[in-house]
Order: sequence, then C-alpha cells, then structure tokens
Amino acid sequence: MKRIELEFQIRSSPSVLFSRLSTASGLAEWFSDNVLVDGSKYTFIWGKTSQSADLLSIRPLENVKFRWTETDEPAEFEFNIVMGEIIEDLSLIVIDHVDEEDEEDVVKLWDAAISRLRKAIGS
Repeated sequence: MKRIELEFQIRSSPSVLFSRLSTASGLAEWFSDNVLVDGSKYTFIWGKTSQSADLLSIRPLENVKFRWTETDEPAEFEFNIVMGEIIEDLSLIVIDHVDEEDEEDVVKLWDAAISRLRKAIGS
C-alpha cells in the first residue's frame, strides 16, 4: 500500500468544513449516499453497496481519521484541516492508502468527492 496526500483549497469556515467531515449527515452530503453510525463504527452506503470503517481519532476542527474494517490490509484514510498562517486560507488535506496501480483512479475519485463537498458547503 502506498500513502498518498492530496491538498484541496476550500472556501469555508473550519467549523462548517469539520461538520461535513465528522458527522453522518455531513458525510452523506458528499462522501456517500448515506452514513450510519454506531458508536465509533461508520457504515458508508453507496446505492446497494456498503463499507464500514472505524473512527480511529477525531480532533475538533483539525482531524478525522478512519480505518476500513473489511479489507485484507489495514487501510486508513484521514481528513486534516489546515489554516494558512499568513493569509487565512483553508486547506483540506486528504491522506489515503492505495495500491500503486490504483493511484490514478483513487485520485480521480477524491477529486470528484471534494467537488461534491465544495458544492455542499457553497465553496
């Protein structure tokens, strides 16, 4: 598995962005069709397909980290919110782990997902 890090500029407040990354209703606006939460287990639903992930860590307004539970290898993904120091621009850094042969497709999937996120928050 290869670690990839993607950075996206987002026009939003940290609190609005964080709610879209950390809550079932927020994630269902852009990441999947629906999200069910049971404690620290999140089930992401796309049409008739679902996949579960454990919430590994959460730091309000900074970071949300998940691990897919139904994979052969540990596969984690995380969202980091970074505020620029000089000009207060907001970046979302997505960290994912992919098979090298799938990297291009995964980057395209994240680009499309972040486009939906931007629309959801009016960015």
